[in-house]
Amino acid sequence: QVQLVESGGGLVEPGGSLRLSCAASGSIRGIYAIGWYRQAPEKQRELVARIPNTGVISYADSVKGRFTISRDNAKNTVYLQMNNLKPEDTAVYYCNDGSIRWGQGTQVTVSS
Repeated sequence: QVQLVESGGGLVEPGGSLRLSCAASGSIRGIYAIGWYRQAPEKQRELVARIPNTGVISYADSVKGRFTISRDNAKNTVYLQMNNLKPEDTAVYYCNDGSIRWGQGTQVTVSS
């Protein structure tokens, strides 16, 4: 029943950084896992990173070494730190806890 709202996207040059936020309407302590996804034009939505309450964090091969997912349970927020951004990272980014419903997402555009 927790609603998730994404923010923090924008326009950045290649090599730059952004931090995305996924703010929950309630406590995230009871959520098993939250993932960041992205969807670029003409492409399928793909999982970028996933963080469980406990256990192993996972990343897509395309972002390993550049992106870091984290969570702050006290602030009911999950973050995605994105460094060394590339044009192919351009997409709408979403967070999801397993719900069949998706939010608006936040646009990330990497361009010079």
